[in-house]
Amino acid sequence: MKRTHYCGDLSLANDGEIVSICGWIQRRRDHGGLIFIDLRDRTGFVQIVFDPAISGEYFPLAEKARPEYVINATGKVSKRPEGQENPNMTTGEIEIYISEMEILNSAKTPPFLIEDDVDCDENVRLKYRYLDLRRPELQKNFKLRHQLTMKIRNYLDGHGFWEVETPILGKSTPEGARDYLVPSRMHPGEFYGLPQSPQLYKQMLMISGMDKYFQIARCFRDEDLRADRQPEFTQLDIEMSFIDREVIMDLMENMMAEIYRELLGIEIKTPFLRLSYAEAMERFGSDKPDLRFGMELKDISDIAKDSNFKVFAANVAKGGVVKGITVKGGEHFSRRELDDLTKYAGIFGAKGLAWMVVIGGEDKVKSPIAKFFTPEQIDAILGRMEAEVGDVVMFVSDNYDTTCNVLGNLRCEIAKRENLIAPDDNQFLWVVDFPMFEYDDEEERYVAKHHPFTMPMDEDLDILTEHPEKVRAKAYDMILNGVELGGGSIRIHNSEVQSKVFELLKLSEEDIHEKFGYFLTALQYGTPPHGGIAFGIDRMVMLMAQRKSIRDVIAFPKTQSATCLTTESPCDVAPKQLRELGISLRETDKN
Repeated sequence: MKRTHYCGDLSLANDGEIVSICGWIQRRRDHGGLIFIDLRDRTGFVQIVFDPAISGEYFPLAEKARPEYVINATGKVSKRPEGQENPNMTTGEIEIYISEMEILNSAKTPPFLIEDDVDCDENVRLKYRYLDLRRPELQKNFKLRHQLTMKIRNYLDGHGFWEVETPILGKSTPEGARDYLVPSRMHPGEFYGLPQSPQLYKQMLMISGMDKYFQIARCFRDEDLRADRQPEFTQLDIEMSFIDREVIMDLMENMMAEIYRELLGIEIKTPFLRLSYAEAMERFGSDKPDLRFGMELKDISDIAKDSNFKVFAANVAKGGVVKGITVKGGEHFSRRELDDLTKYAGIFGAKGLAWMVVIGGEDKVKSPIAKFFTPEQIDAILGRMEAEVGDVVMFVSDNYDTTCNVLGNLRCEIAKRENLIAPDDNQFLWVVDFPMFEYDDEEERYVAKHHPFTMPMDEDLDILTEHPEKVRAKAYDMILNGVELGGGSIRIHNSEVQSKVFELLKLSEEDIHEKFGYFLTALQYGTPPHGGIAFGIDRMVMLMAQRKSIRDVIAFPKTQSATCLTTESPCDVAPKQLRELGISLRETDKN
């Protein structure tokens, strides 16, 4: 068995050649005297033909072959007769007349068809993932993933970066998501923590003088799952010394432009738009805004506070806001659709959703709340909202964060329902100047907005202790079409500033010493200014391949309950293994 070509690589240029190919049978058609088989490998399909006069003793093998049998076949490439070409196959101008064949393995009937757009429950596909991965659309995803990681490595190598691997078994640290813990047999009662990211390792590599580091790293977070989140994921991790954020952002913009140009044939305009966190929230209600459509948020608090609509006026009086979005041409919304959007807004904390349909004429608007506003106030609102006849204006009133969050999600939902999003549009931007901290009401303390190793803006260092709520971080997120591709920051390289930040987060001296003592010690040995960024590789491939879930670009993903249906993990382990680790389970532990 000597394969000379892949199925999808053959063309008219091979006409007349004797070739040997291997693959899986996609379909078999017996035309009485001739047998046609579509053979598949990772490059595509090719039609092979069995003619008794040519195939001889191998013809009976073709008669018994079935879909998903694995075969090796040798034959002569021939141009298809005129009118019999198949434009749906890249090899549709040729076929191969087989002179030799070997069935390398038979196959049971698969639980679903091995073809694109298969109508099958996802859990069944995940159980038989090794079959699901044979489908051309998934193989295309993994080819793209391979090309992406190779392009990243080559780009960073060309800019002087070294790839350095960091440990998987490390120290469990507070902050961020919940750690996965690994018990140590050699140190009973002690545990390793699987890394949520290589953050401290890469900073210590900068202290080590590595200067430019990258790694395509496996990371782990024990958190609830969704379409773009998995308990284990792959991250492009980058760190540099003696730079500021402009250097990093420029380097990453050019990397993205090169990736999209060379892998997708798409030109990405640089430099990317930059929005401060405050402006992103004010205009789009999100720190990862989707710019492919309008419906920007507008604040009408100054108008609503003097109205007779008590809900609006009372909220503004106690420090809240009234903001709205304008849906162009939204007059077609039925009352049922408006009620449905009100329920959707409630998911994100809205206590209600007010609306006005702009009808023009003497009444100007149709709305349950119109009677609470004077004609002058309605004119002012419509002017502020840039609303015209046929539009619908929707309002939410609550505290600032809730109002922005509701409308930010609502604008994206309406854009999907109204088909306002061009699928081939790629709107990159940076969001910068994030708050350094946010207050956690449950824990009654400040927590880091990004992570506790982010450097405050130089001009905000003086207010770090007295007004932490006003401190901005040297942080930056790269956003594509409403999805965070990656985020990073300039790091704290001074042990005194780092200690102050830990104190603000109300970490006890014992916690600081136990969890970060080694890092604070390292900072005291000549730490260079440094910064970096990390990208989610899974999420990046998902967007480039225009898939809706990262499960489509991960070879063996977990379900939303964090289980692997293929290997049936997690699972029980033998009592002997638990005894070796010094672990005992209570009856209630599995419940």
